[in-house]
Amino acid sequence: MKNLLKYVLLVFAAVTLIACSEESPSFRVKNDRATKANIQIKTVNNTININDVQAGDITGYREVAEGQVTVSAEIQGETDEPSGSFNAENDYNYTIVILNSTPPSIRIDRSDK
Repeated sequence: MKNLLKYVLLVFAAVTLIACSEESPSFRVKNDRATKANIQIKTVNNTININDVQAGDITGYREVAEGQVTVSAEIQGETDEPSGSFNAENDYNYTIVILNSTPPSIRIDRSDK
């Protein structure tokens, strides 16, 4: 009986630790424009450049540190450089969408991991 109780407590502790672990925030870029874009992402730790995101493409996810993230985009054939920012939080994915609008703009979508 004591062994069973120890086993149950051990399983409960393991499940609690796994359920409470946090995943780092991550982001990807989606280009809804008809031309390619170069995106610069400034995080609390560093700057990430993602170049030549083709029209209609979506990049893979990249992890970032929690905190303020600033985004700017240079779009082929455009003089306006849209920008945006968001607060990256654990357990969320962010999609940086380069919108097909005039003037160009950026939208940040957030979803649970």
